Amino acid sequence: MTTSLADVASSDAALRAFLQGLPGVDRVGADQRAAMLGTRSIKTTAKAQAIDLAISMVDLTTLEGADTAGKVRAMCAKAVRPGGDAPSVAAVCVYPDLVPVAVEALRGTGIKVASVATAFPSGRTSLEVKVSDTALAVSAGADEIDMVIDRGAFLSGQYMKVYEEIVAVKAACGAAHLKVILETGELSTYDNVRRASWLAMLAGADFIKTSTGKVSPAATPPVTLIMLEAVRDFRDATGRQIGVKPAGGIRTTKDAIKNLVLVNETAGDDWLTPDWFRLGASSLLNDLLMQRQKLATGRYAGPDYFTLD
Repeated sequence: MTTSLADVASSDAALRAFLQGLPGVDRVGADQRAAMLGTRSIKTTAKAQAIDLAISMVDLTTLEGADTAGKVRAMCAKAVRPGGDAPSVAAVCVYPDLVPVAVEALRGTGIKVASVATAFPSGRTSLEVKVSDTALAVSAGADEIDMVIDRGAFLSGQYMKVYEEIVAVKAACGAAHLKVILETGELSTYDNVRRASWLAMLAGADFIKTSTGKVSPAATPPVTLIMLEAVRDFRDATGRQIGVKPAGGIRTTKDAIKNLVLVNETAGDDWLTPDWFRLGASSLLNDLLMQRQKLATGRYAGPDYFTLD
């Protein structure tokens, strides 16, 4: 990294040189380290603490064409009181037109309202539409915007176009936080995941997020590991801390705890808080609640004990 970070985005050539000059990812090493960390075992009290921490990091999400105001209100009620004395989740994530419903349902709870924008999940529309989409969600009360990058532009080497779109969307966010979705399942290589992570952070992302949840593979452990390394190295280089949000395919308590281990062992415990690490999920919460009850009572609840997400 010979180019000063202050000059990285001064031209297309400088940005390209910086991103292509990032150290390559050892694919075998990344896979092996993620697999090794995935074997770590957490028991009893520590496991109970990890489950509650994971619950507090969940972005409870519904992003379906059949979503209704009633479904969002029910999900918000569950976000506030997931079950028993379990902690509230971090945020509820919905489509922009349902932001007002979530804002009203969560008023005074401290739970954030997140909304996808910028032609989610494809990201294939004009910059004007992306900015307008973002501004409308923020004006409706969204605390956080989850934008998706133009993967076609990125993969064809149009790094400056992607950079400028992120900058413009960040400006439209105002005080709202911006999560930039890389859609890692479409980036083909681990080197591209590292480049896209740095590109998003340089452009002003508050969080980098793996996936829309609409493409497979999504939040694989090696990809999350690479993104955690990126935010760690970015903070070392700039002093600015960026959050990470794996999303898509995280369905079980075991998956969630593996992610917490990855955070602790890669970025460090500064990231072990909902302010800096989130779990994007729709079905994960019920499994966390079932495992929580198992630890407390010694038995699993029946399948109809918790509400469906």
